[in-house]
Amino acid sequence: MKRQRECEHINDIKELKHPKELVCEECIKSGSDWVHLRTCQTCGATLCCDQSPNKHMTRHYHETHHPVVISAEPGEKWLWCYVDNIFAEYE
Repeated sequence: MKRQRECEHINDIKELKHPKELVCEECIKSGSDWVHLRTCQTCGATLCCDQSPNKHMTRHYHETHHPVVISAEPGEKWLWCYVDNIFAEYE
């Protein structure tokens, strides 16, 4: 993974958490739809992105302050830090 000097949250990640299933856990509970999925790198929750109607991952960040997510979309290899507004790709 590329190291980001500006973001200690991304630099602190030693091993990426990948989704167990490609579903938004909260959308399933409420019967709503999602557009894209993100996986929290603190707790492993997989939730929907801000393009989705319920924006569950951003809500998760505001409730838990877990700073970094990865894209859970197949073929996408990037991280986002909510605290530092930093995007980083990984290999």
